[in-house]
Amino acid sequence: MRGRKPKPTALKLIEGNPGKRPINGGEPKPPTSQPTCPAHLSPTAKTEWKRLATVLNEIGLLTQIDRTVLAAYCQAYGRWVEAERKLAETPPLLKTPAGYVQVSPWITISNKQVELMTRLMAELGLSPSARSRLAIQVPNGAKPWEFRVAFE
Repeated sequence: MRGRKPKPTALKLIEGNPGKRPINGGEPKPPTSQPTCPAHLSPTAKTEWKRLATVLNEIGLLTQIDRTVLAAYCQAYGRWVEAERKLAETPPLLKTPAGYVQVSPWITISNKQVELMTRLMAELGLSPSARSRLAIQVPNGAKPWEFRVAFE
């Protein structure tokens, strides 16, 4: 498959379909109930899950089958936080037993997790650039002040 990955229909609808391209009517529609937090996540990852899952589900960007991608993002976030804590406790450069200076492995772990988180943010519509393109549509019959989406 060449070119950009197609944008999920939910994101197109939230943005108001700016390209005016036809919406895929045959796209599978998974259950919209909020998925449960996986038990294997680290405590920091579970906190991130709680922070994001409800809001993403409320605006229609998170469904049952998106559980794995959100779990992967949250676990990467948890590992990144752990690596950053370790970096605060240790020097960024270490001396090997042979006398060579090398970069702390915590820097490598931190960088890899940020890279993974960035890719998964794009999948979930969480990056600042993706958020700047979103425009929440007020449901029919609701007054603008009655419809609230909060990002914490």
